[in-house]
This record gives sequence, C-alpha cells and structure tokens, in this order.
Amino acid sequence: MDYANPQALVSAAWLTRNLDAKGVKVVDATYFLPGANRDAKAEFAAQHIPGAVFFDIDDVCLNGSDLPHMLPDADTFSAKVSALGIANTDKVVVYDTNGGGMAAARVWWTFRVFSHDDVVLLNGGMKVWLAEGRPMTNEAPAPAPADYAGRKNDSLVRDIEQMLANVESGNEQVIDARTKERFEGTAPEPREGTRSGHIPGSLNLPFFQLMDNENNLAMRNADEIAAVFAGAGLDLDRPVIASCGSGVTASMLAFGLFLLGKEDVAVYDGSWSEWGMRQDTPIET
Repeated sequence: MDYANPQALVSAAWLTRNLDAKGVKVVDATYFLPGANRDAKAEFAAQHIPGAVFFDIDDVCLNGSDLPHMLPDADTFSAKVSALGIANTDKVVVYDTNGGGMAAARVWWTFRVFSHDDVVLLNGGMKVWLAEGRPMTNEAPAPAPADYAGRKNDSLVRDIEQMLANVESGNEQVIDARTKERFEGTAPEPREGTRSGHIPGSLNLPFFQLMDNENNLAMRNADEIAAVFAGAGLDLDRPVIASCGSGVTASMLAFGLFLLGKEDVAVYDGSWSEWGMRQDTPIET
C-alpha cells in the first residue's frame, strides 16, 4: 500500500529545487539526549542546509517548567516562530541529523499542535542530504521577523492527569517509543533520579524501527510501517497516545501513524521524564 499522507514527506531532490522558493522555510531541529556530549547548536553553526534556521526545543518551550522542553503556550510559540521568520502561510520543512527522530518529528508535531498543517519532514534528514551530496553552508541565518499566530489544538496533547485517568479506563492505547530495555526497566534512564519501567498497559515500539537503517534513516514504506505497529499490538481503529522519554521520539510514532492516515494521535508531553520522576504514578516492568 501507499502512504495515506505522502505529502508529509519531501525528498532531498524536492528540497534542493525549492530552497529559494517563496514560502518554503527550512528548519533544523537537531537535538541530542543528555549525556551524548554533542552540541546541536554548534553543529548547526558548523554546517546546515542553506537557508535553514535552528529550532531549539529547549528554548521554544514552557518557561519555568522542571520538565524538559514542554510545549510552550501559544503566545510563546508564536513569538519564537515569528523571530525565526516563519509565517502562518509558509510551508515548513523540518530535518535533523537522526532521520527525524531527534527532534524533527517533535517540531513537526509542535507545529501541528499550534494548527500549522503545512509542515513536513525531509525524508532521511541530514543523513540522506549528505549522502546525496547536497549543498551545505556555515552561513549564519538572518531571517526577517514574521508575524506568526498559533492556535493550540489540545486534542493532540495529553497531560499527567489524563494519563492517570487512562490507566484506569484503558480507553486509549499508549505506545512507548523508548528502547525495549528502558521500557522493561532493565536499562537505566538517561535522566538522573528517574525510575525505570513503563506506564501500566502500554505497548512498546522503539521509534527507530520506523526508519530504514540501510537507506540513511529514510522512512520505511507504508507496508513496513503498518507491520511494525501491528507487531507491537497496536489497533489502528482505536485511539492512540504516544509516549517516550520526554515527548521527542514519541512524535516519530505519531508521524509514522500520520503517514498511514491516522491523524489524531496524541503525544504525552511530559512522557517518562514526568511519569518516572513522580512517586505517585504506577509503574510496570
């Protein structure tokens, strides 16, 4: 079968042809987990796709939260995106250095939360771009400020109270994008002080299973993506919440399901950084 929403991906060839097109804005959303000893902002400064701006999920976030990169309010998002030179009418093309999982899909989901539908991922991101010998630059971006106005769509977001209620009701399936070892509690969490395990009743599908490791982390085809979700036990006819460590790789599961036509997947914003840090939340291993 084909993707139900093929327009959610663009190829490196398409982006090369459209780098200078009016209304096309390119966003580098690269993010690294704590302890990776890599600096996404410095790597962007060293090389990025021409015309791209850097979207820092730890900057475009909820001020004052103890949790990492929580969704900002609409005013904050609008101001930050305006400063990046992005308008409501623009087509936003997002990429990262990890095939979309860190954190292009998170930024894709964030734009959708704020009612921006014309947002897409560069298929394979930086890996495909470099493998195909596409142009790169170290020129610092200087975008002209825009006037962006986002409207939050709460249906695509879940909070801790909704997640606790769902443990009791089981109305929505929860699928966790972390590794099998973190899900089962046999590997430590990267954030100090966080308990190990998973939300009771949740399913597990490590996000990288949606990407083709033999093809520079481009997205797998529709049949393969459908098969890995089915293998994880997910019923596409029922509501779905995606979770992970901090709401980043969960967004890749939401993106994979969007490609298959399931457009209403919610992401648990706090994810395991919130659930595992609290002492009043039930855990399974």
